[in-house]
Amino acid sequence: MARILLVDDEKIARTLYGDYLTAVGHAVTAVGTLQDAREVLAADRFDAVVTDLILPGGDGMEVLRYVRERHPGVEVVVITGLEKVAPAVRAIKSGAAEYLVKPVAPEALQHAVRRALTTRDLMQENASLRRHVAMLEAGQRIATTLDREKLATATASALQAMAAATAVVLLERDASGLRLQGTRGLPSEVEESLVATLISQLADARAPRELEGLDASFPRALSIPAVEGDAVLGHAVLFFRGAGAEWTGETAGYLVRNWALALRNLGRFAAVEDLAYVDDLTRLFNTRYLHMVLDREVQDSLQMQRPFSLLFLDLDHFKSINDTHGHLVGSKLLVETARVVKGCVRDPDVVARYGGDEYVVLLRNTDSGGALKVAERIRRTMETHRFLSREGLSLGVTTCIGVASFPEHARDKATLLDLSDRAMYRGKRGTRNVVYMAAMDLEAPPAERRQAVPDRS
Repeated sequence: MARILLVDDEKIARTLYGDYLTAVGHAVTAVGTLQDAREVLAADRFDAVVTDLILPGGDGMEVLRYVRERHPGVEVVVITGLEKVAPAVRAIKSGAAEYLVKPVAPEALQHAVRRALTTRDLMQENASLRRHVAMLEAGQRIATTLDREKLATATASALQAMAAATAVVLLERDASGLRLQGTRGLPSEVEESLVATLISQLADARAPRELEGLDASFPRALSIPAVEGDAVLGHAVLFFRGAGAEWTGETAGYLVRNWALALRNLGRFAAVEDLAYVDDLTRLFNTRYLHMVLDREVQDSLQMQRPFSLLFLDLDHFKSINDTHGHLVGSKLLVETARVVKGCVRDPDVVARYGGDEYVVLLRNTDSGGALKVAERIRRTMETHRFLSREGLSLGVTTCIGVASFPEHARDKATLLDLSDRAMYRGKRGTRNVVYMAAMDLEAPPAERRQAVPDRS
């Protein structure tokens, strides 16, 4: 039924109690000293320990303490010839499951061991239930996280704590391959080389496996892919200094499945965000996104004391192109204009379609002097570019551009947009194909045009 360690310095007692326990099916190992007990416990696994309170070179309380510290989950039954209350109280307070006074009847010993084993089973079952509840809660937290950085932290922390991993590396797959998403418990001096090795080894992996040949101070490494349908979205790599708990694989697998679900949800959320913030026609950002990023840029600029600038663009005589060639050609021209303008600015800058044939460019960390140079580059590029050449039209299009800078011209979003719009409108009223800098005395555009695109912030 169970493996029992019997510790008693009297040979007759060891034989007698061993017979009592063997008679009901237990496998008994008997030793006579504290040191022997430690050696046997270190070498083998036991379900319960029965120990005499008085031993040579120590006592049964030391056996009890040793078992409670080194082998949690193993119950201890204490036996003694002392008919005193104090030792019994001390043993029970220290964690003994039962306390028996010699002479011990067979039925009493068998019953005490049975109760100790039942207690152990109940404790293990409760621990297993608690672990499963915690695992379910952690999985739910992971699966519902829609922030990529928080997702990496939550997943790595859960894997380290609940799968008993010493260290964790999370690799996420994107269009270019695997990349590092997060680590936990990994020594900084080995992180770079180890991650590079993992990316190489797991490039085409689709199944869980033990990893070998890693340059790290961990004897065991387990890789578990984050799979959603037929797609491998990433890999969780768990490092262990020992063999790991028997439930490690089950727990890690469950948590990684929830991580895969979260990664899939992030992809879907990004697609929805794309629909919310991207213009359907040009695939530039729309006004909703522009207002959001402008609010953030104003706050950052105030805190960091750095400028940024807006360029407000409007195509010259766009209506005549629609009237002459039709709205389909006009739409294609707007798309090509988006590509031309994006080609004139840096990757961190934001290009948005403001409405109709109007565009707004946010130039980060750029003052009015730098903004004027970019605006002139866009104006010249538009002037020399032949639009819709592939369609056989080769159209020439020019633009008016208004420039306003923060905080030089305004210290809030609405005023900055208005001033850049006014500067652009000054060019529309004049020669067109021109760049104007914002000024407080510039004429406002007609009311009907200013109301065409509402503030969607």
